[in-house]
Amino acid sequence: MTNAGKLCRAAGADCTAGCYDPYMPQEPPVVAVINSTPDIVDILRIAIEQAGLVVVSALTFEIREGAIDIDHFIRQHEPRVIVYDISPPYEANWNLFLHMTAMPVMDGREFVVTSTNAGQVERLAGPQHRVYEIIGKPFDLGQVVQAVKEAVRARPTR
Repeated sequence: MTNAGKLCRAAGADCTAGCYDPYMPQEPPVVAVINSTPDIVDILRIAIEQAGLVVVSALTFEIREGAIDIDHFIRQHEPRVIVYDISPPYEANWNLFLHMTAMPVMDGREFVVTSTNAGQVERLAGPQHRVYEIIGKPFDLGQVVQAVKEAVRARPTR
């Protein structure tokens, strides 16, 4: 039995639930930030990294124009959570978001959606789509970081 197994059982926990093993180095969860503005990517990166998470990023237009292969990007970095910004043109970025969420590589990943106009995104999404947390801008960075941390807890392992 591993030390983690001993510690978990001593605490009355089920070790198959992904217990913390203090004897094994733990990789911090990876969060992908996809946004149309490099400055916002940098601001989010700093705030999320200060929360102890690893951030990888891509610009929305690079994905939309094919400069970044999103399937490869996700497989390479394995983010648990994706912070995705839907900015003008809203419909094009919403359609890209729908395309991305339908990809098999996205199965089981959590999303936090930000937008300059949350109401517009909610109208595009309509009631037939899964409800994602939509945080309007200007946003409180603490609110975004809290939503990311909750999404990481919702998906403890990949």
